[in-house]
Amino acid sequence: MKSTAPVEKNLVYTVEIEDLTYQGMGVAKIEHFPIFIADSIPGEKIETKIIKVQKNFAFGRVEKVLEESPDRVESNDAAYTQTGIAPLQHITYDAQLKFKQNQIKNLLKKSHLEDLEVADTVGMENPTGYRNKAQIPVRKIKGKLQTGFFKRNSHDLVPIEDFYIQDPVIDKVIVEVRDILREFYIDPYREAENKGIIRNIMVRRGRRSGQIMVVLITRTKDVPHLAEITEAIAAIDGVVSVIQNINYKQTNVIMGDEDRVLAGESVIHDELLGLDFIISAHSFYQVNPIQTEKLYQLAIDKAGLTGEETVIDVYSGIGTISLAMAKAAKKVYGVEIVKEAVQDAKINAFQNNASNTEFVVGKAEEQMQKWQEDGLKPDVVVVDPPRKGLDQSVIDATVGMKPKRVVYVSCNPATLVRDIDRFGEQGYVVNQPIVPVDQFPQTPHVESVTVLERTDK
Repeated sequence: MKSTAPVEKNLVYTVEIEDLTYQGMGVAKIEHFPIFIADSIPGEKIETKIIKVQKNFAFGRVEKVLEESPDRVESNDAAYTQTGIAPLQHITYDAQLKFKQNQIKNLLKKSHLEDLEVADTVGMENPTGYRNKAQIPVRKIKGKLQTGFFKRNSHDLVPIEDFYIQDPVIDKVIVEVRDILREFYIDPYREAENKGIIRNIMVRRGRRSGQIMVVLITRTKDVPHLAEITEAIAAIDGVVSVIQNINYKQTNVIMGDEDRVLAGESVIHDELLGLDFIISAHSFYQVNPIQTEKLYQLAIDKAGLTGEETVIDVYSGIGTISLAMAKAAKKVYGVEIVKEAVQDAKINAFQNNASNTEFVVGKAEEQMQKWQEDGLKPDVVVVDPPRKGLDQSVIDATVGMKPKRVVYVSCNPATLVRDIDRFGEQGYVVNQPIVPVDQFPQTPHVESVTVLERTDK
């Protein structure tokens, strides 16, 4: 059936950019037909070459900017846009913060919640070089082992040495590890055939401790010259942990289940809000520690703790929010489905003398119902769910316990707005501004803190 799209692939059109998608792509329309164009900004007139046409929309590429937005800044490297590492790098930082605030405002408006106030986005002084964790693919390009990142929507590696948003020390370590692997002619992974040895290099660094963990993610257990490679990596300044993770499967999942400590420790340490945390290869630990301290402090402040409250932390991970709240609460309960994370949380509680905490392994919805049946009556419930937001049963169990307030730390404005609606149906309302926090500068993602309070006190 012939397409009725008003644009054709490989032709160039002059368009005006009307909006930005939540992925940070510019939106233009020809005869009401949307065209999504990376590296473009609302208010700009551009020439775009159509690179893909679908039934209801198309993708274009900027060929020429005819009228430039005052919010445009010179991009650092096309690879950052190509790969999606920093899709907003061409927009001034002030405009990025405004865009993130507007994401939440627009979604509230669509749900007829436009009366809710959204504060200015809490930004960073230096919105680059912030990521404390890197998972970098390794592939062979023109006969040479390379590290970099995949082009958007592809498995084509773009070689990159400076990742712009990553801790520059991590970038340096990746290059050093890459050169060691080259020296010993280690065979990079060939995805199509599920052959080769080294799949990815993961590096984590404690911002305050300076401790570095290097994880070699391999397809095979046996790696030629592994002892010499380990010795060379362990000699890199700051490296205290070298681990091999084995992922035998032909999958997009980066890490496998099997770890071998090759040198040093199995964990590194870092400090957050004055607390000492251990971080393992598989730990979930926020990647922007500077903004995480602002985000969690905001959550603590919004919880209104006086030292007399019982708090439940849903999706508690390795205990970062729980332990921060434990300093200002009477008792904190945490629930987390990942068993290793709960083990880390218990160790973190012990080493920070947080004896007023209790962590359990379980599905949030099941554990919340169990606590409700057991008669647990929290004053505050803190939720920091994954992007899918809260299960209805978590909301029902939370409401059933009648906490004074719910502090909602969100990483997805769409599911936040949906859940605000659901809480509203059960008598919990937002009566103070939602505060966006920029955890991921140069990208479209936005975190936020929302407080819901019970109306029938």
